[in-house]
Amino acid sequence: FEIFNLDMKAGDSLKIKGKISEDTDGFVVNLGHSSSDLALHFNPRFNESVIVCNSKCSKAWQQEHRDNHLCFSKGSTIKLIIEFLADKFQVKLPDGHEVEFPNRHCYDKITYMSVKGGFRVTSFKL
Repeated sequence: FEIFNLDMKAGDSLKIKGKISEDTDGFVVNLGHSSSDLALHFNPRFNESVIVCNSKCSKAWQQEHRDNHLCFSKGSTIKLIIEFLADKFQVKLPDGHEVEFPNRHCYDKITYMSVKGGFRVTSFKL
């Protein structure tokens, strides 16, 4: 799904709960100003056993950050907590591990969010 009027400010946390499809290669959670300007692209990839984070500026992808701590599996129900800080994003995984990614655009507000791929959101809370 997509939200175009999210009002997420530095210091806010976003909790997302949902179920991962049995037959997916991965899913994506995007945060930013639009689909072409993303501050955080969070992309667990089961086929590579990695979590890829990236940002996008005017439709151009920037340098990938890879974290090999994929602690959830296809078919599982999970909760992710994304903390938006002034200088970075901290994504808390279900086992407590944190993936950090810099706020490369220095955004102070996030207005756009999308969840795509093999993940069905059951609830989210800002």
